[in-house]
Amino acid sequence: MTHHLILGAGPAGVIAAETIRKLAPSDTITLVGDEPEPPYSRMAIPYLLMGNIDERGTYLRKSTSHFEDLKLNVVRALVKYVDVATKTVALDNGKTLNYDTLLVATGSHPIHPPIPGIDSDGVETCWTLADARAIAKLATKGARVLQLGAGFIGCIIMESLAARGVKLSVVEMGDRMVPRMMGPTAGGMIRDWCEAKGVQVFTGTKVESITAGKPLQVKLSNGQTVEADLVISAAGVRPAIGYLKGSGITCLLGVLTDEHLQTNVPGVYAAGDCAEAFDKVTGKTIVSAIQPNAAEQARVAGANMVAFSRGKVAPSNLKGVTQINVLDTLGLISTSFGDWQGRPGGEHVELTDAKAGRHLSLQFHGEVLVGCNSVGWTEHVGVMRGLVEGQVKLGEWKDRLKQDPTKLMEAYLASAQAQGQWAGAQDERRR
Repeated sequence: MTHHLILGAGPAGVIAAETIRKLAPSDTITLVGDEPEPPYSRMAIPYLLMGNIDERGTYLRKSTSHFEDLKLNVVRALVKYVDVATKTVALDNGKTLNYDTLLVATGSHPIHPPIPGIDSDGVETCWTLADARAIAKLATKGARVLQLGAGFIGCIIMESLAARGVKLSVVEMGDRMVPRMMGPTAGGMIRDWCEAKGVQVFTGTKVESITAGKPLQVKLSNGQTVEADLVISAAGVRPAIGYLKGSGITCLLGVLTDEHLQTNVPGVYAAGDCAEAFDKVTGKTIVSAIQPNAAEQARVAGANMVAFSRGKVAPSNLKGVTQINVLDTLGLISTSFGDWQGRPGGEHVELTDAKAGRHLSLQFHGEVLVGCNSVGWTEHVGVMRGLVEGQVKLGEWKDRLKQDPTKLMEAYLASAQAQGQWAGAQDERRR
């Protein structure tokens, strides 16, 4: 009996398991997760803190018998190490599992900054349901909350904290908010928006130390000390793959995969936030830690795991991943797609309407839009993604967009649809 072993019970692990079961009704599937709750979505935690859903609302599958109905073996344990020579995985409960195919889908874990006092009572990350329970107890109306980090995850957390009526301060060591997603103008506009909403924002500032107590004393690099009832560490995340050290599975920032989501070890695959896959826009391998990419990678990996176990050619290829970020910061929508910082030798155009709180930045390389940023420009989100992800050749529309970047819809209709119609016409002729 073929055994498919999946490490990680997040969206990637669950979707891969469901894909395998659909294609291989009789195979054995084991899903290993390290948290006591049923598989859930971390992206739902802010909505839990807002009170929009209860804990059950975070669960990936609402039926209590879903995994039992699929005949999945669900194991609660931490992975200690993987031995690809013997095709075994050791767990912290003392058990060892054998496998025929293996999927690494253990996601990410929060970065633990080396700050004195970071382990004090009242300092929390916002990553697990256990974290959410601890935050809910302390983030009461009027409580003083200091958040360390104003990146993508930090800005999402801010929304839920504001909804709870806390007095919020945010400390970001970068010179702007969301520095890995936004340029100086866009990041500055998001900061101004947050300050107008009553959030105290410190950019270009580090937390130097946290002194335990009630309240916590947070010393900043600008010389100020801020009192807080709760400190939330949102300094970013990194792939949770430490247990693969010495396994022989190639890891860069994440687990390196090919177009089939297979690693350098035959029969071992990776998907989700811990997988490093090819980005067709930048031409580099990246970890793209967003749920839509995790879901697609899981479907591809699951199908190919079944094919591998049958000795068949991989039936499914990943078309590539693209950096796609759409962020809602206290009601301000911002986006970042592809190579938003541009490329050497490329061209770009920017349009900023500070009064209206709108900003648009387009980056070109040759005839193609390779990246873009926007703030407050919601009507073109789908079109920007389509142009970047589709690598659409703009032709004369590149120069038109450089003159008026708001003509994105017209450029898309003229370029993408025309090329699609041409491709369709060619298909008809071949028939």
